[in-house]
Amino acid sequence: MDAAAGAGAETSTGAETGARHECGCGDCPDGARTGHRQAVAAFLALREDFAAGHGVPAALAHSAGAARQWISDELAQSARTVAERAAAEGRARRERLWRGTPLVLWGAVAALLIGQALSAIGAGWTDARTAALAAAVVVAALLTALAWRHRAHGGLLAPLTGADSRLSTSRTVAAAWLLPVVWAVLMFAARLALAPDADGRRRLLAGLDLSRGAGLLTVVALACAAAAVAARLVSVRLAAGRQQKVPAEYPRAGDLLTDDAGRGSFADAQYVLLNAVAVVFAAARLATEPDRLPDLPWGLVALAAVSAATYLAGKYAEGARPVVLSVVRAREIGGLDGPVRTGDDIEIRGSGFVPPGAQPPHRLARTVVRIGGVDVHVPLVPVPGGFANPADDVLVVPVPADVEPGRAEVRVITAAGVESAAYPLFIQE
Repeated sequence: MDAAAGAGAETSTGAETGARHECGCGDCPDGARTGHRQAVAAFLALREDFAAGHGVPAALAHSAGAARQWISDELAQSARTVAERAAAEGRARRERLWRGTPLVLWGAVAALLIGQALSAIGAGWTDARTAALAAAVVVAALLTALAWRHRAHGGLLAPLTGADSRLSTSRTVAAAWLLPVVWAVLMFAARLALAPDADGRRRLLAGLDLSRGAGLLTVVALACAAAAVAARLVSVRLAAGRQQKVPAEYPRAGDLLTDDAGRGSFADAQYVLLNAVAVVFAAARLATEPDRLPDLPWGLVALAAVSAATYLAGKYAEGARPVVLSVVRAREIGGLDGPVRTGDDIEIRGSGFVPPGAQPPHRLARTVVRIGGVDVHVPLVPVPGGFANPADDVLVVPVPADVEPGRAEVRVITAAGVESAAYPLFIQE
């Protein structure tokens, strides 16, 4: 319930922002964003109306079960509209990212040129400045081509985005190391081509010696290995049903520091922050000693190794399959105790029923309880600011008349498609 309420609070912020006057044609990025916000605002208004006890047809008011199911169906239909508008906004965001990529890349090259020109005042233009600028042009051209190739998937974000449409922390950290290293190697290659004599070439080649760059090589290898191991770890756990993953609508920068539910993740945050500091340190060493690769101290390399191990341990520990601990007959206040019969509500207690990232209502509506051979969709029960059902630890569903009396098995199938182990239930005639 808390997760669902948090999702409602987040979407309500977007709805308030959507009150501003923006294009609503739906054919442009601004129109897609406005359409999404309008759909969210309509859903929130409908949910709060139902939570206050309004909007239920008079013909259904006499039956609590029928009214609950009708409310759930109406909310699920409205939630699907929100999901469609969110997908449209995601496509518009990816289009904006692709179109903005060349501006950012070539703007960075222009900034480097201006910086080189300003620093050359008095000192004069050198071959090292020419080599640095040429390497930046080559890297920018390669990245622009890569962004164009993946323009339908967010440009440069495509290689950094996982199968769940979230920015991958491990891939981003590996890219943060690889891009400066590629630029530095290209710069050394250009300086070798422009070197006027053999002594200058020998000095540059000595700067590329393994003994000088062993620390940098180790950190880059650690980052790349962590990205590969993390991808493999997640895929194996998903295939075995030991982890639940729900796709996001589109990648966000916050994915680098949070888990799938949008909560801050210590493992991800420490991995990003420590590597960001290490990259800055390496850049500073390269700026002060441009004739050699950055010589990273082994103490910093050890910190990077500990950070990578912590990150991978966090990836291994996150997520779990749904677990049913008990199934009891739900009794309203004033009702009588008794055995479970068809038509009764049952309360399923356990954990993992709402996986991280499944808090949006259209995901919640996909939660299913299988009783015997009958699949029962868990009804959405609105309360002010969120939903009381389904919750991560409790589900309430009716026992349909199609379930035969006797011994039956109860299984929970989450929005991620992961099924719990069977739990026995006896249904009285």
